[in-house]
Amino acid sequence: MNILLIGSGGRESAFAYKIAQSPLTSQLFIAPGNAGTGAYGKNVDIKVTDFASLGTFALENDIHLVVVGPEEPLVKGIHDYFLQDAQLSNIPVIGPTADGAQLEGSKDFSKQFMQRHAIPTAASRSFTKETLEEGLQYLETRKLPIVLKADGLAAGKGVLICADLIEAKTELRAMLADAKFGEASNKVVVEDFLKGIELSVFVLTDGKDYKVLPAAKDYKRIGEGDTGLNTGGMGSVSPVPFADEAFLLKVEKDIIKPTIEGLRKDNIPYKGFIFIGLMNDDGNPYVVEYNVRMGDPETESVLIRIESDFVDLLMGVAEENLATKSFKVSEKTAATVMLVSGGYPGKYENGKIISGLENVKESLLFHAGTTLVNEEVKTAGGRVIAVTALKDNLLEALQQATADAGRIYFEGKNFRRDIGFDLINY
Repeated sequence: MNILLIGSGGRESAFAYKIAQSPLTSQLFIAPGNAGTGAYGKNVDIKVTDFASLGTFALENDIHLVVVGPEEPLVKGIHDYFLQDAQLSNIPVIGPTADGAQLEGSKDFSKQFMQRHAIPTAASRSFTKETLEEGLQYLETRKLPIVLKADGLAAGKGVLICADLIEAKTELRAMLADAKFGEASNKVVVEDFLKGIELSVFVLTDGKDYKVLPAAKDYKRIGEGDTGLNTGGMGSVSPVPFADEAFLLKVEKDIIKPTIEGLRKDNIPYKGFIFIGLMNDDGNPYVVEYNVRMGDPETESVLIRIESDFVDLLMGVAEENLATKSFKVSEKTAATVMLVSGGYPGKYENGKIISGLENVKESLLFHAGTTLVNEEVKTAGGRVIAVTALKDNLLEALQQATADAGRIYFEGKNFRRDIGFDLINY
């Protein structure tokens, strides 16, 4: 079958790698793709939110399946666009409709959803510009630190953890009255701070049944020892040593099942991935956030551990028979180290020539922010390449990915050399 994959990051590179492996795949197109995805299919220069052009391309190229990687087209309704067009409605889209995408598109919606369906999460209230004074008073009643979340999509920058009351009040005013995050902070969720250790659990669902994909832990801070500014993710590992079978069974019982059942009760059809950001608080899971797609760079560690035919699983979602599909996960450990541009997550320069890719033999390279210019691979983003190793144990995987990260060069290259090392003693 012909498949159209939408996106251009490291997550989509990992998707392309797995889709290309399937005997069910005839042709794979990636819109717009990057310098690495061309190894697995054909890149197509169409923006992820240009629904009309994507629809026309799907019809002209006999596309049988559309896989949506990033959140923006989902929140803006790409699945709805296909369903509402008589010619496109027969092409299955992996990813929720706009209703389901609100789980990520609106923090307020997701918190109300969790409260409605008794899914464990931090206590919270939401405020707008009109209720700013109420919000300021509410802050005085809560323990510190406190978390402020912009309601809408803010490119991963809309969450603030405030250590004292003055800071919290100042930031709440900046978000609501001064539009610190633009329209995304027209509404702000004020949420109690959850203590514990974070991890990510991923679910693939056809709306009725589901498969729990491998869990992962990502590393957000730019600096070693988890210091410095937050980024889109500097690396990840899977599986997660502190998430044992008993904990994951609790996650399934208390969070995954109520989430799938809650979507059905709310009459929200959902076909695709659910990313559940969790806090493990002394063995008890709490939901930090939902995403309606796979995480990045977790995808690069999660997908290579799935031994089943990935396209067959996706067709199980499309045809609503996911329960009948075989699902096998490798016992090996995957570790991902992200190469980033100098200056990231602040100001950085693009267009740096990347060399040494051919030196990497033992790891997989999932391109994120790269482009091909006159046969030269160049940087085209803050996060540039994810280096992923799959080995028998965590230490071996970390050593391999870190060593191979050092074999690639571009001006200003930066990466963390301590990804996953906090987990070795578990």
